[in-house]
Amino acid sequence: MPENDPGTSEPRQAAARQGRHALGEPVPAVPAGGNGKEPAPPRNPFLLWLKEIATVVVIAVVLSFLIKTFLFRAFYIPSESMVSTLDVNDRIFVNLLVPEPFALERGDVVVFRDTKGWLPPSPQKVDGPFTWVEDGLTFVGLLPDNSEQHLVKRVIGLPGDHVACCNADGKITVNGAPLDEKYVNPAEVPLVRDFDVVVPAGKVWVMGDNRNHSADSRAHMDSNGGFVDLADVEGKAAVIAWPLNRWAGLDNYPDVFKSVPPEG
Repeated sequence: MPENDPGTSEPRQAAARQGRHALGEPVPAVPAGGNGKEPAPPRNPFLLWLKEIATVVVIAVVLSFLIKTFLFRAFYIPSESMVSTLDVNDRIFVNLLVPEPFALERGDVVVFRDTKGWLPPSPQKVDGPFTWVEDGLTFVGLLPDNSEQHLVKRVIGLPGDHVACCNADGKITVNGAPLDEKYVNPAEVPLVRDFDVVVPAGKVWVMGDNRNHSADSRAHMDSNGGFVDLADVEGKAAVIAWPLNRWAGLDNYPDVFKSVPPEG
């Protein structure tokens, strides 16, 4: 059949002009200047605003939970054992990447779980009408942990270190090297409490900066030798986040320990 058959093309063109396909089917009407679709109903700006707010909140909660689980976690300071480095009611961020995958160093301020009974039993918590909200915000990391079942101290001895108090000058020694402890609370002269220990594998020796007001490794030598299990360490305290006028990074004073020889 010829490619252009005038006998068939003219009826099709005529049918199209009359609103029908060549096969006799109606041709859908297209509104002038339109695309054949019904116009979308106007959107409620209030509902759009609520949707955006809900999206932001969900993203914030998910990010906070991931950060709290894998990177940083917030704690508050309930006692004076670390004055003047940390004050009562300070809020701190703890780096959860220490002691794993990054190792602890002497001088690090650490938060650890109380699995050895260093703390007195916490009073029974009285649930209020919004306790579940507070617990939920703490769980996802939007509020600091205030369970009071954690302690914060400074690492003085690592596994294998020989830590003793005190030499003729009244200084603590680590592997025979005396420490000039710049972080100790300058408001009081620390009372001498004799001890002489070698830190076992998998443990650390910790002390508070407010020496006369800290029930630390020295006060618990009758339980586990006063040592803290590395497995109980939540992380390294990195930043004072609240109150804002105390915002600061926490130093581990490497100069204090630079003369300490390797453990053993």
